[in-house]
Amino acid sequence: MSSVISPSTAARTKTPNVGMAIFALAMGGVAIGVTEFTMMGLLKEVEQGLGISTPEAGHLISAYALGVVVGAPLFAAVGARLPRKKLALGLLLFFTVANLTSFMAPDYGSMLVSRFAAGLPHGAFFGVAAVIAASLVPPTRRGWAISMVMAGLSVSNVVGVPFATWLGQTFGWRLLFVLVGAIGLLALAMVWKFVPFQHAHPDASIRRELGALKRLQVWLALLVGIVGFGGFFATYTYIAHTMTAVAGIPSGLLPLVVALYGLGMVAGNIVGGRLADKSVMGTLYRVLPAIAVALVVYAVAAHWQWSAMVMVFVVGASGSMLIPALQTRLLDASPDAPSLASSLNHAALNVANALGAFLGGVVIALGWGFVAPALVGAVLAVLGFGVALLSGLLERKRPLAG
Repeated sequence: MSSVISPSTAARTKTPNVGMAIFALAMGGVAIGVTEFTMMGLLKEVEQGLGISTPEAGHLISAYALGVVVGAPLFAAVGARLPRKKLALGLLLFFTVANLTSFMAPDYGSMLVSRFAAGLPHGAFFGVAAVIAASLVPPTRRGWAISMVMAGLSVSNVVGVPFATWLGQTFGWRLLFVLVGAIGLLALAMVWKFVPFQHAHPDASIRRELGALKRLQVWLALLVGIVGFGGFFATYTYIAHTMTAVAGIPSGLLPLVVALYGLGMVAGNIVGGRLADKSVMGTLYRVLPAIAVALVVYAVAAHWQWSAMVMVFVVGASGSMLIPALQTRLLDASPDAPSLASSLNHAALNVANALGAFLGGVVIALGWGFVAPALVGAVLAVLGFGVALLSGLLERKRPLAG
């Protein structure tokens, strides 16, 4: 294991404000979660405001996701020689400014560009935040520390996304981006104050970070995230339409639906972090089939209001259990290039975002209904499970340490 996450590193970076440092990093996740997930709940308002169709509105979500995919390896590699705190601050500043440009975007084309730009720092921030958090605790608590940083995404769905959804429905959907800018500035201040300074690794370089891309297990872990998590986004992207058109839930209750999804994500993230500390691969083997089952049940339960709301919680929980294990798996698979490997997790998840939104839009356009994306997602989760099994079989022949 590299010095980045070794006990000696944890000792060198020990600070009385470890909890606040992780909380500050999680606040960055809150800002990212609000901008990423609120768009899905405000899809109808965005369609009306820009005069576009539902699939076109889905492309805005895909544009953000593709920005993550491009920006994660780019910023992680270019920033390899920077002290991690400075890199985190720079990424948060870029993210905040980019979201404010979305507020001012006058038409669909410029909105596509601004959403792509806003996604660029997403993966790299979570990557460096996860490495910082892992370095502050003993190796046996890495899963917990990473899950606490990722909890920002989950908590945003409990508080930030429902509030932003209400704000957008009541006073205009563009105010979402003002809110995100404010949260981004708060996160920036907190990271500046509480995250301890760490020198860059003396051997850090773009070439060293890009070395992670030579490892098959890194690519397999990314493929698990892309395929296995695609169903999560295929379902969530069109949740507003499913809840109103299929379950018959009034649009005014959509913030409650989103909050239930967020509560499920919080619960799943906490459980997933604990499970990852016990067995990373065991977590993948259990969670991916659970996601498939949850999505199939959701497709059936979505026809009744109360069962639909229960399954919204379950789908959120099952999906978010996967994230800490994937993040830890990438750190294990590439210990000498942690920043890039860790950031690639979010690139993978946002390829899943783009893939899920696209496939969900395809089956809706084919007239299969708003529950069809969940069934597509169940198939994707099963395929992701197959990739995880392949990864585990190859590891038996050649352990990661070898």
